[in-house]
Amino acid sequence: MKITLRHYTPLEVCSLAIRTCWQSFDKSDNGGEKDLALIDRVGNKNKHSSTLEHLYYNFYIQGISRACLQELARHRISSFSVKSSRYTLKELRECQSFLPINDESKKRASRFLVFTGNEIVDKESIKALENLRLILLEGTSNDIAKYAMPESYKTELAWSINARSLQNFLELRSSKAALWEIRNLAHAIYEALPQDHRFIFEEKIAK
Repeated sequence: MKITLRHYTPLEVCSLAIRTCWQSFDKSDNGGEKDLALIDRVGNKNKHSSTLEHLYYNFYIQGISRACLQELARHRISSFSVKSSRYTLKELRECQSFLPINDESKKRASRFLVFTGNEIVDKESIKALENLRLILLEGTSNDIAKYAMPESYKTELAWSINARSLQNFLELRSSKAALWEIRNLAHAIYEALPQDHRFIFEEKIAK
């Protein structure tokens, strides 16, 4: 799993939006301690969290499973551009067999699969990967063949989300009750945030 923060909104955009409500621009310190305290007080403590929607974060997420992608897609107030299986399954056609399962074939399969650490599940995922490869070699179209893709198949995506929705995501998905992979994703996303933005989210992330 690799998380890259590609772009984010400067904090002064949020503090300016908050000051618009009271026309208190003269009290701004141009993104300094006063403005940061204002964001924390209004957006977090006073729960006027709609003001946090002015802050946007654009991530590039690599190496999560399609199972994790399903969980991520339940957070609907965000934007997704996902690697297309229609156009990219040729990557599997060009591979040699993943059977028999041994250290070498597991290493090659790890390019395509997220392993759980459960021996039985991981072994069956490799078998499913090999079945998919054979289906593709028979000339089956990607759009039909993808129905045989294992849930552990890796994908990547561009993901954009505002700070209010990101708070919700981090609170729910960093929980110990969350799927292990999306919990790892939540922590990795938090760690990818700019240091000066983390005060908005630090109470939402499970330790």
